[in-house]
Amino acid sequence: MPWSNQSGGGSGGGGPWGQRGGNGGGGPWGGGSGGGNGNPPDLEEILRRSQDRLKNLVPGGNIGGRGLLLGALVLILLWLGSGIYFVRPNEVGLNVVFGRFAGKTGEGPNWNWPYPIGSVIKPQVTNVITTEVGFRTIESVRTSRQTDVIEESLMLTGDENIVDIDFIVQWQIDPAAPENYVFNIQDPSGTVKAVAESAMREIIGRRNIQPVLTTDRGAIETEVRQLMQETLNGYNAGVRISLVQLQKVDPPQQVIDAFRDVQAARADQERLRNEAQTYANRVVPEARGRAAQLTQAAEAFKEQTVAEARGQASRFNAVYEQYKKAPGVTRERLFLETMERVMGGTDKIILDSTGNGQGVVPYLPLDQLQQRRPAPGQQQGGALR
Repeated sequence: MPWSNQSGGGSGGGGPWGQRGGNGGGGPWGGGSGGGNGNPPDLEEILRRSQDRLKNLVPGGNIGGRGLLLGALVLILLWLGSGIYFVRPNEVGLNVVFGRFAGKTGEGPNWNWPYPIGSVIKPQVTNVITTEVGFRTIESVRTSRQTDVIEESLMLTGDENIVDIDFIVQWQIDPAAPENYVFNIQDPSGTVKAVAESAMREIIGRRNIQPVLTTDRGAIETEVRQLMQETLNGYNAGVRISLVQLQKVDPPQQVIDAFRDVQAARADQERLRNEAQTYANRVVPEARGRAAQLTQAAEAFKEQTVAEARGQASRFNAVYEQYKKAPGVTRERLFLETMERVMGGTDKIILDSTGNGQGVVPYLPLDQLQQRRPAPGQQQGGALR
């Protein structure tokens, strides 16, 4: 260069802008080499110092044009080599060139333009992050405790009751779109927390307090997770919701005792209803079986009675036919049969008034006869023979 041989002394030679003196060299700005006077740095001085550094790096101290070219080539190769980077199994590489997203890379060695042209961002896509809503866990050296955040936990149900809800959300970066997570949202954790609280309030607002406290916990977790995912997808947030889990679902602390009394009364009501249903399930079939048995017995008695009546009617008709043929004989036979039937089941005492017993007063042991009298069923059975 025409100004490469400069001594830099007080009487030093000129440059492209003229001679430099000891009190301030020449230049387009009228200043020296730049320093405390606030003027721009001297380009000649910068090039001279760079040349001196290259001389120190090369053995022998002399560099020609070819040496400068070789040194520049080495520097360029080193600069390009600094763009090599490695992506771990739990990461995804995001290449940025001139401040814009240029593509993503997978596991292993990769290359991107080095600084200042490009850079690489490597988010960890397999890490699961837990966000707490309604409470905070405070960790200490030996223990951990939870503190309630009322502003987040108190929510209004569909029947205008207040419920205190604490829950956690587990989420991770979506491996399919990590660039959205890095470039589209400024505060991912805060965004997930705000979306979780909003989704929970919406789902709770659709339900009455009773199912919220008892039967709908699983359905609430599923619906909140789905609503959160839809909302975050609408934001192109690059976040995947893995789990929504309710930690506490209670009435407010001020009314929890009264509410528990109501819950106990409802539990007793349900228990008594179940006991009554169990009793009904046992008694009703027994009663139906007994009724069926009585119905069958009545039908059998009916058939028997009708058959006996028809038999007696047939017998009466047969006797009547015989009576018409021989009335006297028939009456005598009927009388004898009737007396046989009537007196067949009774005790009989026969007193013979003829013979040697005249003048003897008969003695009847009525008490013994009373004891030997047959039971009513036996009399009835004897009468039926």
